[in-house]
Amino acid sequence: MTSIVIPAHNEAPVIGRLLDALLADSLPEDDPDIVVVCNGCTDDTASVAAARGPRVRVVEIPVPSKHAALRAGDDHARGFPRVYVDADVVIGGADVRTLTEPLEDETSGILATAPQRRIPLAGCAWRVRAYYRVWQRLPAVREGLFGRGVIAVSKAGHARISALPPLMADDLAASLAFTARERRVVDAAGVVIRPPRTWPDLIRRRIRAAVSTAQVEQHQGPQQASARTSKADLKAIVREKPGLLPSVVVFVAAALAARRGSRKAIRAQDFGTWLRDESSRQN
Repeated sequence: MTSIVIPAHNEAPVIGRLLDALLADSLPEDDPDIVVVCNGCTDDTASVAAARGPRVRVVEIPVPSKHAALRAGDDHARGFPRVYVDADVVIGGADVRTLTEPLEDETSGILATAPQRRIPLAGCAWRVRAYYRVWQRLPAVREGLFGRGVIAVSKAGHARISALPPLMADDLAASLAFTARERRVVDAAGVVIRPPRTWPDLIRRRIRAAVSTAQVEQHQGPQQASARTSKADLKAIVREKPGLLPSVVVFVAAALAARRGSRKAIRAQDFGTWLRDESSRQN
C-alpha cells in the first residue's frame, strides 16, 4: 500500500484542493493511505482535512516544524512506497500511482522519484514570469527532485533520507542523498506548483532558498549543493535562446537580491525563520 504523508502548517485555504485531487481518481482496490500531519496549526487545517472522510487520517502535533511533521507522518504511515507531499501543491491519485511504479520494481535501482512541474504563471507579475522562464531551464532544476513539492521513496530510499538531519531545504537534501542513477523525474506524472505572484513574494522565497542552501552546504559540503546556478548555466541558456537575455537579467537581479537578503540569517545561523509566500496560496 502506498502511503502519502502531508505536513501542513496553517494550510486551511489550500489543503482541501490537494486532498480532493488525491481522492478524486483513487481506485477502490488501490486506495492510498493518506496521513495529514497538522503541525502547530492555529487555523482550520485539521477540520478541513478531516472533512474529506475516513480515507484521510489527521494527526496533530503542537510544534510548527516540517521535520517533526514528516517524522510523525512516518510513525503513522502504513506502507511503501511512501510519498511526501507539500500541502500547497496539487497532484492527483493517478499521478501518484505513476510516480510510484518505478519504486515497486526492486531490480530497477530507483530509490526516489518526483513528478514533472507544472507552474501556471498567468496572473504573476512580469518579472516573476521572466524569472521562471530561466529557472525552469536550469540543468539542476530539470534533473533534481527538489522544488517539486513531492518526493516518493521506496523502503530502501526511505532508510536513506530518514537519517538526514532537520534542514530547511529538506527536498534539496533528499535529492542530493541519491545518485543520478538512483533518482528519477517521472515525466508522465505531474504536479501543479503555484508560483509567487509578486516580485516581493518571489524575493522572499528566494531568500529562503539561499539560506536553506547555505545550511545544506554546511552539513554536506559546498560540492554537494548542486542546485546552485553557475554563470556557465546562464550563458548556455542565452546561447540556446538569445531572446531570453532580458529574462536572464531579471533572474540575476533576483539572485543578487536574495543573496543580500540572506546574509543576516546566514551570519546568525538562523535556519528556523520561514519566509512564507502567501500570494501563491490565494485562490
